[in-house]
Order: sequence, then C-alpha cells, then structure tokens
Amino acid sequence: QGQLVESGGGLVQPGGSLRLSCVGSGIIFSINAMGWYRRAPGKQRELVASISGGGNTNYGDSVKGRFTISRDNAKNTVYLQMNSLKPEDTAVYYCNAAPEFVQYSWGQGTQVTVSS
Repeated sequence: QGQLVESGGGLVQPGGSLRLSCVGSGIIFSINAMGWYRRAPGKQRELVASISGGGNTNYGDSVKGRFTISRDNAKNTVYLQMNSLKPEDTAVYYCNAAPEFVQYSWGQGTQVTVSS
C-alpha cells in the first residue's frame, strides 16, 4: 500500500506564496495522474489541481492563474506552487491520485493558513 507525505504548509499573509511537496513511497508515481486536494473547515474535500503522467495539468476555477502543479517522477514527488494566496485558500492540503484513479490511503495533509 502506498504512502503519501505532504509538507510545506504554514501561516502566510494574503498575497504571499507557499510551495507544497508530496512524496510518495510504494507507488509507481510515473504512471499515475496525481492531484492536490484541500479541505477547508466545515467543507468537503475538493480537488484543487491535477497533473497527468505526461504533465498535462488542470486547475479548479478558484485557483487558476495562481497555483501551479508540477511533478518530478524521479523523486516520486508532486509540488503545488501557490501564489497570491487568499484567506479562502486556508485549508488542509492533501495529495492523492487524480479522481479518475483508485485513491491511495490519505496522508496527514499539510495545513495552510492565510491570514494577516
């Protein structure tokens, strides 16, 4: 069973940036479309961005133009560069397989808090 470990979250002011990382073990990373998800307080988990094995990307409307997903298959790592952060981006961020694939066990996630 694969394991996913997210990191890179923190407290940042509105307009700031963060870069999240997700390292997978026991997973054939290179063949999987991967996604970043988030769960805000009181809300359901939602897909933020996804990237195919070949590098094609898709973004949710609320983050388009501000977030960039990328991957390094050699390092079994997926990244999420988040710029121009807004308070409404506050959430716990997770990575996992893209929704059309079988999901791995969810990791602990990494907390992102955008506040002045």
